[in-house]
Amino acid sequence: MTSMSRARVARRIAAGAAYGGGGVGLVGAAAVGLVLAEMQLAKRHVGNGQSAPPPSADGLYGRAFTVPGEPPLRLTMLGDSTAAGQGVHRARQTPGSLLAAGLAAVAERPVELRNVAVTGARSDDLERQVGRALDDPARVPDVCVIMIGANDVTHRVPPTRSVRCLAAAVRRLRTAGAEVVVGTCPDLGTIEPVQQPLRWLARRTSRQLAAAQTIGTVEQGGRTVSLGDLLGPEFEANPRELFGPDNYHPSVEGYATAAMAVLPTVCAALGLWPEEERPDASRREGFLPVARAAAEAASEAGTEVAAAMPVGPRGPWALLKRRRRRRVPAPDPTPAEAPH
Repeated sequence: MTSMSRARVARRIAAGAAYGGGGVGLVGAAAVGLVLAEMQLAKRHVGNGQSAPPPSADGLYGRAFTVPGEPPLRLTMLGDSTAAGQGVHRARQTPGSLLAAGLAAVAERPVELRNVAVTGARSDDLERQVGRALDDPARVPDVCVIMIGANDVTHRVPPTRSVRCLAAAVRRLRTAGAEVVVGTCPDLGTIEPVQQPLRWLARRTSRQLAAAQTIGTVEQGGRTVSLGDLLGPEFEANPRELFGPDNYHPSVEGYATAAMAVLPTVCAALGLWPEEERPDASRREGFLPVARAAAEAASEAGTEVAAAMPVGPRGPWALLKRRRRRRVPAPDPTPAEAPH
């Protein structure tokens, strides 16, 4: 599917989400049924010895940067098993821990991590998770990272509903004062047990949802980072290294790769990333209609999309950035308990 056709589909899905529609499909119903059937077969290989819940990584990172009287930055993770860190055995290997450690190093300030993500969650679970994230009005997160979408695809959730739920979550968090970064739907076409041609259909479906998620997020004031293609060529070329033992969730190396892609956008959202916010033409960055930016981001690893001009000749515009990644520093072996 071309970038332009993906942009058209993403616009239709986002419009359906905004106006309450529920019938816009990603691919034909029969094709979705085939993808679902193959995914269920793939999931039979998932969870062999992996049924334990993800390790809790909540706590305080970057304790060495503590300054009396200065509160830590608050980072909250929301979403599904990818956000929770399913598939690894140590807290410091989870994406939340990696992001908290990286943010603390860049900000030179302690970071308090809280993870409310739930394994198996779909986008309609975000309302409950956002409620938990905002349960204390005096401790609103400075930044929230949401990773969601894979379970929506495998459970045939209408994409308009998925995007509507995500957009509502972003709007609620932004209204409360939190910055929001969404890691869009991963590329399910990279899951090893899924065979061709269904692998191609899964990839197409995932990228269409990712593009629509980007439109819904940016229109509510959030930023997105494409995880789909990040977990595409790199994971496809090195599945044994970047996928965990269940061949479904990322491995330790896979989560580190994803965290390196998301960290620059988290820091930029807080005004901490040492790069110009203007586009760099040498990296093919620029201002684009939001649907086109969303479609391009869905096809390239680690691409960021953020709101730009309120309105352009073809509707809302966005800034597409390809930020330089930096290796995420190793977090403390055991994070300190967060202050209360």
